[in-house]
Amino acid sequence: MAYLLDTHAFLWFVSGDKLLPESAKRIIGNIDESCFLSAASLWEITIKLQNNKLDLGLSLKELFDFIDRNQIEIIPINYEHLLQLSKLPSHHNDPFDRLIIAQAISEELIIITRDKLFKNYKVKQIWG
Repeated sequence: MAYLLDTHAFLWFVSGDKLLPESAKRIIGNIDESCFLSAASLWEITIKLQNNKLDLGLSLKELFDFIDRNQIEIIPINYEHLLQLSKLPSHHNDPFDRLIIAQAISEELIIITRDKLFKNYKVKQIWG
């Protein structure tokens, strides 16, 4: 199976937050599992860092190094993702989350998220 990390799941993995279920930690931490992170998540993180709405305790460069060390692949945004995004109903107003959903559908990935609004879309997800 292959997984797409929602932004909060990724950040909780980085910080070791106890809110991330052990089952999700095992999946993300297992280099034999294919785990992906959207470029949209990195964009969201960068914006929140600039606006002082997020404190990582490490620099963006250190975060990127963490991604590489943990073999998390970055999914760029492509035309197919945007076409899928244009077809999504408006159950969710967060543009980053909507793009992550569109990417998961397009790439047939399972999203690791606790966001209950994702269930309004035809996307596979797990949490806990």
